[in-house]
Amino acid sequence: MSVTTMPPAPSPCFPPVEFVVDGVRRFGSGSGSTHTTTPQAYARVRLDSVLGAAIADAYVAAPVRDERAYAAYAAFCRETLQQYHLLVGRPEFGGLGVAVRIVDEDPYADVESMVEDVRHRRLKIFASAASGNPHPYLSDGENDMFRAVHDVFGHAGSGRGFDRHGEEAAWLKHSAMYSRLAARALTTETRGQNCAQIFRYGAGRFAEQKAALLPRLFSDPRLVRVVGKEVRPVARC
Repeated sequence: MSVTTMPPAPSPCFPPVEFVVDGVRRFGSGSGSTHTTTPQAYARVRLDSVLGAAIADAYVAAPVRDERAYAAYAAFCRETLQQYHLLVGRPEFGGLGVAVRIVDEDPYADVESMVEDVRHRRLKIFASAASGNPHPYLSDGENDMFRAVHDVFGHAGSGRGFDRHGEEAAWLKHSAMYSRLAARALTTETRGQNCAQIFRYGAGRFAEQKAALLPRLFSDPRLVRVVGKEVRPVARC
């Protein structure tokens, strides 16, 4: 079954931050995937509502903690740390030199404010410890590092915001920086939790954090197909 229904209009986008795009390119992909997407194509990524609802249901049905996910989460933590070192590392040693601050309240009203900070090589992250939604596997520090790298490499690197289509583009962009194993945990942390919030809980409630794996159908970025000038999520079963 293919799900290719597209919304009538593109969601908001902005020029990706150039030094972030260059950093992602230098970091390279550990996934070994042959899937490639041009920077312009991220502006055309959409998340079909039927597919999004199916991902949400899979997330809601998943256990809070599943030992079968631990290997993926261990790889995810290692690779996130490598990305964080790239993010905050000194430029003379190949890093991006972004100064990250952990704060106790949501620092940005919109994606434009966050991107403006990134362009000036700074970033504020809402502290995991202050969220009231602890992670069953990641420590607060590990969760904070992931939020930082995802905001920069996923959103600022793709040029997309925090709506459902922007989150889909950020998931696709960031997946290319993880190995295939770690990308399954990334999918739970981004695509899964975002879909649960959007399609099942609404904007006022974040979905409970989990350490579990979604079906491979939803976890493989290669199932996002580039068709002409558009990127269409494709689900096969």
